[in-house]
Amino acid sequence: MDSVNLLVVSNNPLRPSYRQRIGDFLPFLQDNGISTEVHQLPKKKFRRWSLFKSARNYDVVLLHKKCLNFFDAKILRRYSKKIIYDFDDAIMYSPQKPESDNTSHFRLFERTVRLADCVIAGNDYLAEHARRFCANVHVLPTGLNVSVYEKPAKKVSRKIRLVWIGSQSTLRYLQDISPVLEKTAKEDIRVTLRVISDNFPLLNYMKLEKHAWSLKTQAADLLACNIGLAPLPDNRFTRGKCGFKILQYFAAGLPVIASPVGVNRDLIEKSGAGMLASTSEQWQEAIEKLVEHPQLREEMGQKARQFVKQYDTRVLAEKLCGIIQPKSSKVMMSMT
Repeated sequence: MDSVNLLVVSNNPLRPSYRQRIGDFLPFLQDNGISTEVHQLPKKKFRRWSLFKSARNYDVVLLHKKCLNFFDAKILRRYSKKIIYDFDDAIMYSPQKPESDNTSHFRLFERTVRLADCVIAGNDYLAEHARRFCANVHVLPTGLNVSVYEKPAKKVSRKIRLVWIGSQSTLRYLQDISPVLEKTAKEDIRVTLRVISDNFPLLNYMKLEKHAWSLKTQAADLLACNIGLAPLPDNRFTRGKCGFKILQYFAAGLPVIASPVGVNRDLIEKSGAGMLASTSEQWQEAIEKLVEHPQLREEMGQKARQFVKQYDTRVLAEKLCGIIQPKSSKVMMSMT
């Protein structure tokens, strides 16, 4: 098996998207003869151009999520032997104006996808957008290390913990179902809400457990809960979401209530490990049903754990190696 020198360029290697789609795979790439060097995209143009010119020293450039302006794209293409573009959000649309085509988002996306020899998209919805401008498009779901969630905490408390995990930028999606949460709290004193985030919602009646997000503690924080929540509005931007929080809930053995948007619907329907809810009434009914039926929670939780195995980092790593180095052998490294 021939070795491959890979240059990874990311706008921000500290963000979860980079860790989930690139960072967690680096040991597997190394084990399969893919030597990787990671660089954060410089803000100053001459430093960016210097980095792009260094691409001539690598076999492959993996550009993560960042869309390029005209000059950046031209220089990177000129000095690169092969460019792979990876993205896991509907970056062709503005989060603030998802129904508008009159933004720079789509033009930047089109330019970047056109310059790539290969595109890796986080789901089918994103892949269809990329196929308009590139013939070589692969779907690679965002995955996670399932083994981190394999030691469930003993749930001996009488509390029924709903849980939501996410960033401050998506907290408004949880806030959208706050009337349902407030009503639930008034009707059943057993129910609490745990929020794992860098910010927290404003609630009057629902008992709120505030847990600051941490890579080291997030699994344990989820394992102590009973029902995962994944509300999401339906628009062209949110349809591109890859459902990572649902996968986390599944890995922790939690049944999930989710909005039927994009990948959310697929994950719930294919796994049988949750319920879909569009209206406030449906959210209320779903929460009440799972709160009142512990056996149903247990059955869905078992289905969730079984289903999520296909999204394990070890499984997806083999696919990624095959995209970067098509003739590479199967991944042999085991996760520790």
